[in-house]
Amino acid sequence: QVQLVESGGGLLQAGGSLRLSCAASGVMFSIDTMGWYRQAPGKQRELVAKITSGGSTNYADSVKGRFTISRDNARTMVFLQMNSLKPEDTAVYYCNARVTTIQRIQRDYWGQGTQVTVSS
Repeated sequence: QVQLVESGGGLLQAGGSLRLSCAASGVMFSIDTMGWYRQAPGKQRELVAKITSGGSTNYADSVKGRFTISRDNARTMVFLQMNSLKPEDTAVYYCNARVTTIQRIQRDYWGQGTQVTVSS
């Protein structure tokens, strides 16, 4: 079983910055892609950014130039640096990891979510 634990959410004013962290633990063969998704009230969950084990990144158009995703050297943690935050960034942010299990099966795991609220 793989666990993802997020931290770093909070309440702040527009224009501010916040850094989210997510730590993966458990028994697995490898962690492949890690990413951040968000879900605002009444909306579907959407991709914010993701990063592969090789370091390739992908961002939603709405956050390009403002958010930066990164991973640690051990590739068990993923971070999301969020700058120039806007009220429309308000959402619950979820960490995602695509894992290859020890049975060599790919599975997606999700964190519990962390609230980010940006006031105008």
